[in-house]
Amino acid sequence: MNVETWFYYSLAVLILTASPGPSVLLCMTKAVTEGFRNSMFTALGSLTAIVSIMTLSFSGLGVVIATSEVAFNIIKWSGAIYLIYLGYKSFASKQETYQISEQEKTMVTKKSLYVGGFIVGVSNPKAIVFFTALSPQFINTSESLLIQYWVFAITFAVMEISWLTIYSYLGAKSSNWLLKEGRAKYFNRITGGVFISAGVFLSTSSKAST
Repeated sequence: MNVETWFYYSLAVLILTASPGPSVLLCMTKAVTEGFRNSMFTALGSLTAIVSIMTLSFSGLGVVIATSEVAFNIIKWSGAIYLIYLGYKSFASKQETYQISEQEKTMVTKKSLYVGGFIVGVSNPKAIVFFTALSPQFINTSESLLIQYWVFAITFAVMEISWLTIYSYLGAKSSNWLLKEGRAKYFNRITGGVFISAGVFLSTSSKAST
């Protein structure tokens, strides 16, 4: 792989990972409600999902997912329903303030954060289309696919986790203001509405439009 190809691929990935989306919103929200360290499990879940999509695209299975109406809709609706569920849960919350206790920082909580990040990440139509339609344009079939896969995967993983960490950190820094008495209610209403809107938007997406 030449440097020019890698540069253009990196530029495309930079735009994709830097643009705020459901995964970014989820990480920021978890950073506020669960703490920065715990939000990293959500980020890792999202990263695992995207790298899995990328791996499938290299194996050829990603094309099947992108072209199959049934498979695409199952993935899309799973993510949409989960986002709407998160939105409803936040919007209906009666909390006036957040208290991040040590009891909440258990392995079960960390596992649920990771799974939540994975569900949102794997159901992102933009990621599916990017790795099945756009990224193959950077592949040189005359060179080792395995080497190209590792270069693409490492480049993407570094950018994705970096941006999710940055957004999570910003969310955690804002928690000093948001965690004050009475403000949790407004934060829940706002994030709940955004999550529901994201879920509805995701449910209306299609292969052609994404």
